[in-house]
Amino acid sequence: MFFSFKYHSRKIYTLLFITLIGCQIQEPSKNHGILFLENRSNELIINKTNKNDALTILGNPHSKSLDDDNVWFYLERTLGKGKYHKLGLHVLKNNNVLVLSFDKYGVLKIKEFYNKENINKVAFSDGETENKLSGKSFVESFLESVKQKMYSNRRN
Repeated sequence: MFFSFKYHSRKIYTLLFITLIGCQIQEPSKNHGILFLENRSNELIINKTNKNDALTILGNPHSKSLDDDNVWFYLERTLGKGKYHKLGLHVLKNNNVLVLSFDKYGVLKIKEFYNKENINKVAFSDGETENKLSGKSFVESFLESVKQKMYSNRRN
């Protein structure tokens, strides 16, 4: 019996190549937040659903409004692998935000769903928060003024 290594190695490499290409069809993804947020939000009915129903369907909110405790935010974000021209970098597939507003009795009044196409249309406040902790202390400001006076009297 004569065994041709070159002939059989080509078959093995071809079979291995086809197997590895087949494994790449399923794209791995990284999920953050609540999966299938849009489908779950369709179960919430305005003027019928209350806070307890929202907690049952969606779970605890990711955050609540700082101004009003009756405004809840839910998030969903899915990252997938890019195609060959992206060199396997992560690509944003889903970026969904659900905003629920309840009245003082806990009944759902407003339901807003934002996906990655219309999320940029959200208006943000132009106001800035003043940070009092990063201000200079009395000692720092005093030493800085002494330093300025010391170097201002120097003339070349």
